[in-house]
Amino acid sequence: MAEENNQYTFEHETYRKTYWHTCSHILAQAMKRLHPDVKLAIGPAIDNGFYYDFDTPEPFSESQLEELEAEMRKICKEKLKLERFELPRADALAFMEEKDEPYKVELIRDLPEDAVISFYRQGDFTDLCAGPHLDSTGRVKGNGIKLTACNAAYWRGDSSRKQLQRIYGIAFPKKDELDAWVAKREEALKRDHNKLGRELEYFTTVDVIGQGLPVMLPKGARVIQVLQRWVEDEEQKRGYLLTKTPLMAKSDLYKISGHWDHYLDGMFVLGDPHDETRECFALRPMTCPFQYQVYLNRARSYRDLPMRLGETSTLFRNEDSGEMHGLIRVRQFTISEGHLVLRPEQLEEEFKGCLDLAKYCLGTVGLLDKCTFRFSQWDPANPNNKYEGTAEQWELAQATMAKILDDLDVTYTIGIDEAAFYGPKLDIQYRNVYGKEDTLVTIQIDMLLAKQFGMEYTDADGQKKTPYIIHRTSLGCYERTLAYLIEEYAGALPAWMAPEQVRVLPVTDRACDYAAEVARRLEGEGLRATADYRNEKIGKKIREATLEKVPYMLVVGDRDMEHQTVSVRHRSGEDLGAMSQSDFLALLQDEVERKCIK
Repeated sequence: MAEENNQYTFEHETYRKTYWHTCSHILAQAMKRLHPDVKLAIGPAIDNGFYYDFDTPEPFSESQLEELEAEMRKICKEKLKLERFELPRADALAFMEEKDEPYKVELIRDLPEDAVISFYRQGDFTDLCAGPHLDSTGRVKGNGIKLTACNAAYWRGDSSRKQLQRIYGIAFPKKDELDAWVAKREEALKRDHNKLGRELEYFTTVDVIGQGLPVMLPKGARVIQVLQRWVEDEEQKRGYLLTKTPLMAKSDLYKISGHWDHYLDGMFVLGDPHDETRECFALRPMTCPFQYQVYLNRARSYRDLPMRLGETSTLFRNEDSGEMHGLIRVRQFTISEGHLVLRPEQLEEEFKGCLDLAKYCLGTVGLLDKCTFRFSQWDPANPNNKYEGTAEQWELAQATMAKILDDLDVTYTIGIDEAAFYGPKLDIQYRNVYGKEDTLVTIQIDMLLAKQFGMEYTDADGQKKTPYIIHRTSLGCYERTLAYLIEEYAGALPAWMAPEQVRVLPVTDRACDYAAEVARRLEGEGLRATADYRNEKIGKKIREATLEKVPYMLVVGDRDMEHQTVSVRHRSGEDLGAMSQSDFLALLQDEVERKCIK
């Protein structure tokens, strides 16, 4: 009974989504009252609030969002009853055509012939919607509503369609809950990698290059290089063979793998994909079909397995424009990708090794404690559209993976219809500062593609057999990982991965040569050091280095020149005092070698 009552509170996800869905309709009604000529698109609840897409001549300003908020509060006070009704297809089309809502008309036309077409009416406003909703606008507390942003979004996520304005909002039943959310959001804004990463000059974006195609500036490029070299070295220690494969291939390869049938919309195709008379290429969205060619290069024996193939892969995915966000969701990215070809009896041990590697990598950079695990499965109701294989093959793969996860004592949630088209996977999830969840690392079991590519091995009994494959990443997408690291550490990356570990600050011009000598020695020891020779006061140099999140500052003056010392300051403000160059070198080298994150 307690659980039954709880479903009608804001803490319950279903009720919360219903609350926010109702808010999206209140927003749409407020928009039509203030701007009758604006056309309505769609307005769902999402994980962290709601949004509504509108066809407007130009973006809305901050003051216009405030006007919409005020009108929404009025609608809440009016306590308008929400009434659901249904119409036959012809009547529904006529109803929306009369209201001059072309996007609603298109949605109705695209519904299946046997679909129930429902509407919700609240006062003088009616919207096409499947629901559910609260029974009255009075259930929503007006002083708990805040419109948070207005961004561009293409109709139905298609860049060839009309660009709309998407207004985001959040709402809570109590004002103090909204106030707490606002305070938390202000802190998130300070850590937002999309803001902080640009301010600290880790990356930038350029309109003439394109959306979702970030330019890594020297700092960002250096961090990714440090992480990449570390991961590649760690994989080599664990028996991985390094590969380097092409960035594109003919459509023939993707047709064998199934990507052409199941992932074409997410690929960048060079040529007409529907013209069978001409050769067509596509940039790779995954590395798997390329790495399989390494295995297929010659005949394989059971003694060759497991074969662990690793590659730092540049991939390309045609993400929807509305999904782009800094470094977290991009169209070109670099990933620590790998594929293990193995005998069925090796599956559990190799899966365990992949999970151990992922945990080690995420733990070392300091992200593991905030990660969650999702067992991503297929949707039996959608077998032919999205997935390869039979129900029996999927049941075997998922049962095998469930046993492995249980044996390894992994606590996970289940994600239906989140599997890859060729097999189930364990997704290691992470949330950004705004609570939006994305996948950092995946480990996937594949019992299908090896057969499609004709991959075989000769077993101990002399029989030809088909191997299993594990698709996995170690640290996932480097760009996304960098974004999360900037947010986790508020830009102050641990010294071992910081793009600039030490800045030497001469107090006077007389100390410049000594500062250069110290910097050269540090660089000679493999550390990343610079010197600031500007004719500025030392206080300004220290302040700027601190704002740029440089872990250590070495202040050098006449006394340091005389005694061959350095005066050490940490970016936290701690003054570590004077020490010999050798002592500081040992201190920093120890911190880097142990990969300290505190």
